[in-house]
Amino acid sequence: MAVLEIKDLHVQREGKEILKGVNLKTGPGEVHAIMGPNGSGKSTLSYTLLAHPKYEVTKGDILLDGESILELTADERAKKGLFLGFQYPTEVSGVGFSHFLRTSYNALSKAMKGDDREVFITVREFQNYLKENVKSVGLSEEFLSRYLNEGFSGGEKKRAEVLQMAVLKPKISILDEPDSGLDIDAVQSVAKAISQVSDKDSTTIVITHYARILNFLDKLDHVHVFADGRILKSGDASLAQELEKRGYDWVLEEAKL
Repeated sequence: MAVLEIKDLHVQREGKEILKGVNLKTGPGEVHAIMGPNGSGKSTLSYTLLAHPKYEVTKGDILLDGESILELTADERAKKGLFLGFQYPTEVSGVGFSHFLRTSYNALSKAMKGDDREVFITVREFQNYLKENVKSVGLSEEFLSRYLNEGFSGGEKKRAEVLQMAVLKPKISILDEPDSGLDIDAVQSVAKAISQVSDKDSTTIVITHYARILNFLDKLDHVHVFADGRILKSGDASLAQELEKRGYDWVLEEAKL
């Protein structure tokens, strides 16, 4: 279990300030949604949480279980239990999907020795573990023999990201627009996959423009409206429905933006 706390976070890229004082705290087992218009800084927040080198933190802190992770690199943060599902997953030719997952799992298992993580001695044992998780996200086993994301459709790429989340069992999962570019059937299947792999010990943060993917989640605890580089308003799941009906202008008006 882990607690993520973002405190007065200010971030710039190439001298331009994008995040202007983000405050957010999550708890174990919670599902959070961050909603907001294009260009509001939502993706910048996700990249900053995983230490993208082009984004510079100028003020504030990111705490995991009360300890600052600002000085940690992306791989070090991943080994602490953070995971980022990309908006545009990259195709990696020559890297087998199954091999990628096993290498990643073993690396995390060594780093997270204190956690209750199963140790797989043989390749066959891990393959059986993968097959169980493939079914949970609605992919077929043949994807495990393909190269990472190569030739995958948009929906398959997004479900492959959720499969990584299921296999690696991170403490904090940030999913950057898992619904972007997908038709309604694919959105529903991705949402179902997210619900299948979320559990009481992990935290999931879904970044999105629209409420449609949130409607298909089994659970949604908190919704945050993100604009002008910060969180302007927070509420429960009903806030997402209000945003779907009224848009974002009324929140911006309340904040006098």
